[in-house]
Amino acid sequence: MLSLEESLKILKETNALLEGHFILSSGLHSPQYVQCAQLMSKPSKASKICLSLSQKIRKEINDFDIILSPAMGGIVVGYEIGRLLEKETIFSERVNGEFRLRRDFRIKKNQKVLIIEDVITTGKSSLECSKLVLDNNAQVAGYACIIDRSNGMSILKKKIVSQVKLDIPTYTKDNLPQNLSTIKAIKPGSRNL
Repeated sequence: MLSLEESLKILKETNALLEGHFILSSGLHSPQYVQCAQLMSKPSKASKICLSLSQKIRKEINDFDIILSPAMGGIVVGYEIGRLLEKETIFSERVNGEFRLRRDFRIKKNQKVLIIEDVITTGKSSLECSKLVLDNNAQVAGYACIIDRSNGMSILKKKIVSQVKLDIPTYTKDNLPQNLSTIKAIKPGSRNL
């Protein structure tokens, strides 16, 4: 398994973990920004992170039947972990604002489902996936992600298996520390188009 230092080095090398002044989709400001799509666009580096995460999952959540990932960010991560652990992998998509199973994906009654994302912050997407699992009379086996930045504040009730845990501070516009207030803020992310 990769150490925390080795994982952080890969995340920084691939620009999946950026330093600067960022305005998040929540409107809060942060000195770091996570964009796992950058990591996943570099397969040779992503495979190292996913292999290490799959080893942790095998050790901590060894009893599950299928992987469910939320679109968009979780699809590639879920696929790679499913490939490594030899598990069927499906994904949910938003339809009218709610996650749904499409493309003839099915969760069978009593299946044990592992929910995998790229990043878990509040746990909202994973919780929405959990609802799909329960609506199909199946069980949530657990949660996994590359980066857990929930700081223990996730709304998820089960443990999160992650490759990296990050405690990234956030600030309101009126409460910026001196070092951030001197850097021009940028607004990255998929919700800021």
